[in-house]
Amino acid sequence: MRNLRSFLNKEVYVIIDRPLGSTHPKEKDIIYPVNYGYIPNTKSGDGEEIDVYLLGVSVPVRDFSCRVIGVIERTDDDEDKLVAAPAGVSFTKEEIEKLTYFQEQFFQVNIITEV
Repeated sequence: MRNLRSFLNKEVYVIIDRPLGSTHPKEKDIIYPVNYGYIPNTKSGDGEEIDVYLLGVSVPVRDFSCRVIGVIERTDDDEDKLVAAPAGVSFTKEEIEKLTYFQEQFFQVNIITEV
């Protein structure tokens, strides 16, 4: 598995497959309060592309170029997540935890925001 910490502070292009306001494909009671997608041509611990929470964008988008501001390491799962935001926008660990809680509440997580 790739160490996602290497993505911190890097610019990435994200395809949003679960835009803000959409419903989780399997868990219909989970509504996405943020845009959520993946970095094309990458591989995560689950064999799929690396997933990204896009914070700081208050409308649904299809894709976005952004900067990685954090890594959510799941200590009880094999799929860590990236957290990104528009250039110049930042969030504290506490804000990231609150904004991703809708999905990360089901896992033990460690949020990394610095290299």
